[in-house]
Amino acid sequence: MGRENLVSSVLVALSVLSLVSVVKAEDAYRYFTWTVTYGTSSPLGVPQQVILINGQFPGPRLDVVTNDNIIINVFNKLDDSFLLTWNGIKQRKNSWQDGVLGTNCPIPPNSNYTYKFQAKDQIGTHSYFPSTLMHRAAGGFGALNIYARSVIPVPYPLPAEDFTLLIGDWYKANHKALQGYLDSGKSLPFPDGILINGQTQSTFNGDQGKTYMFRISNLGFSTSFNFRIQGHQMKLVEVEGSHVLQNMYDSLDLHVGQSMSVLVTLDQPPKDYYIVASTRFTKPVLTATALLHYTNSRAPVSGPIPAGPPNQLHWSMRQARTIRWNLTSNAARPNPQGSYHYGGIPVTKTFVFSNSAPLINGKQRYAVNSVSYINPDTPLKLADYFNIPGVFSMDTIQSFPSEGAPFLATPVVPVNLHDFIEVVFQNNEKIMQSWHLDGYDFWVVAYGSKQWTSAKRNSYNLVDAPTRHTVQVYPNSWTAILVSLDNQGMWNVRSAMWSRQYLGQQFYLRVFNPIHSLANEYDIPPNALLCGKAIGMHP
Repeated sequence: MGRENLVSSVLVALSVLSLVSVVKAEDAYRYFTWTVTYGTSSPLGVPQQVILINGQFPGPRLDVVTNDNIIINVFNKLDDSFLLTWNGIKQRKNSWQDGVLGTNCPIPPNSNYTYKFQAKDQIGTHSYFPSTLMHRAAGGFGALNIYARSVIPVPYPLPAEDFTLLIGDWYKANHKALQGYLDSGKSLPFPDGILINGQTQSTFNGDQGKTYMFRISNLGFSTSFNFRIQGHQMKLVEVEGSHVLQNMYDSLDLHVGQSMSVLVTLDQPPKDYYIVASTRFTKPVLTATALLHYTNSRAPVSGPIPAGPPNQLHWSMRQARTIRWNLTSNAARPNPQGSYHYGGIPVTKTFVFSNSAPLINGKQRYAVNSVSYINPDTPLKLADYFNIPGVFSMDTIQSFPSEGAPFLATPVVPVNLHDFIEVVFQNNEKIMQSWHLDGYDFWVVAYGSKQWTSAKRNSYNLVDAPTRHTVQVYPNSWTAILVSLDNQGMWNVRSAMWSRQYLGQQFYLRVFNPIHSLANEYDIPPNALLCGKAIGMHP
């Protein structure tokens, strides 16, 4: 009997070691070299300067697997300094690689920088784009898709293929002209059109009877859009790295900075069908179309472009509430998502952040709790690391909105590692708002109209709220989220509407533990670029 137990124990140990070796074997290193240049394209029919990566507009699609180590050597051949940020990548313990001006010095012209980060414990549909100036208005963006490891199941049959759709509003004007417009104290005009993968017409081919995944991202500047496919329903399966309840939809609203994945079965008569993206809550309504082409199609697309849903905020808000966490499914790890009972964790601190659009010194600015952010010449992360004074302030932005006059500053909100915070985004303006948090995802527990009060907590979803990194806030409304602060670093909180971010609607969250430990945060990378007051410092 003892011998049998010994043999059994050895077999179990070998099986565990085998699984571990398989998992570690998949923690691959993927190397890329990207050259960023200008080029000329006519996405809306007018030649304009665009930003290319390795000659491509949009940039290369980056397909990786959970836990892959990603090394990207970026050569900047523009006439401006340049950075890329990785939208939705949590950069575990590694805000050094976040690629925003609060964490990184930009790459000077004719120079390079090598990003090194890991897709740690993540899956899903994400993206990358330039975080400097208004470069995003010229291109330099692309898809970043993280696939599950082969040993981790997904809660749906694998699709025959997946398609990536980068959708967003676009301007015919040069990005420097748009920047000059903002610098002069004006807000941007209404966009000129919508692009799907950098074009106004694309075709996606599929076989009748097969199911395909559509990975959809809103990479626009200011407008939400509704996505739909003529004659086909969509099964929503993933939102920004989390699996969700698999509801069926005729159309879906996506707000600026958001991503999601749907499954579509080609179960209609063989022909071509419209794929449609149209702006929401705008006058006029901008529309872009692509084609879903059945490979055995013998008929062109026909009929009117399918109309969108009612132009009603409450319709969109109701739909948003139907997106819920799939509690029984795993995500990047094998344990079910619902095994983390976020609703029972005590909140350590509450913040209410209210956006506004004030004039400061006679110029248009955008603010959070009356503070409009200005970028210093030294990244906040470097100033914090080297103890450089006078770069940012940790007592400027208040936890709740105040009635004081708006002003310019470089605000940082201090919080502690392992805090569990409640954040309410209050939008008293008449525009759609969209908020993004780097380094994290969070539970979207409630949407509501008018003013948030503590009594609104009774409406929170504390069981199966979805997790995501970017959340919309409807006009004259509020959105509440819960965040588990388990990732030390300096993290950007920003309006995903880029002109608002550029003119000050952002701040940083300093998640800190005074005890230095590599278990909490990696050291400064040896190739870190130094600028501003950090020049001459030694990592």
